[in-house]
Amino acid sequence: MSEPFINKVAESGLISLDLAQYIPNNEIVVFDIKPYLFMELILKEKDFRASLSSIDWTQFENKIVGIFCSTDAIIPMWANMLIVANLSPFAKAIYFGDENKTRELVLLEEIQKIDANTFIDQRVVVKGCGDTPIGESAFIAITQKLRPVVKSIMYGEPCSTVPVYKKK
Repeated sequence: MSEPFINKVAESGLISLDLAQYIPNNEIVVFDIKPYLFMELILKEKDFRASLSSIDWTQFENKIVGIFCSTDAIIPMWANMLIVANLSPFAKAIYFGDENKTRELVLLEEIQKIDANTFIDQRVVVKGCGDTPIGESAFIAITQKLRPVVKSIMYGEPCSTVPVYKKK
C-alpha cells in the first residue's frame, strides 16, 4: 500500500496574498478632456464650461473615474477641479490619470487599507501571476506594508517561491 498524499503547501502555514482581490468591482472609466477643447487643443473657459454643462453626469454613477487629457494640451488646474465638481455627486471615486494609472492608484489606496496586524509573524507569499495585471508599485507598497510585522515575505506561488524578506 502506498503512503497517503501529503499536501506540504497546505501544511506549511503559508498565507497566500493575491493583490488582485483588492481591486474594487466598480467599473473604472476615464473622462478624456480632449473632446471638450477648442480644436482638441485649446481650453476656452466659456466654451469648456458650456460643454461640461451639457454632459449627462449620471453616466458616471457609482463608477471609478480617471480624469486625463489624451492630447498634449495645457490644462489649467481649475479645469480638473470643475470636472470633479460635476462628477462628485455621482462617481464612487475620482483620480487623475488614464485607465491604467487610475487602476494603479485605486489598488495602492486599497493596499493602504490592509490591516497589517492580521499578518503579524506570518509567512506571506505575494501571488506573482494571475489573470489581472498588477503593476510594480503595488508589489512595492505591499512589501513596505508587511515587512515590519511578518516573519517572511515571498513572491510567486506557494509551490515555487522567491524569498524577498526574512526576519532575523
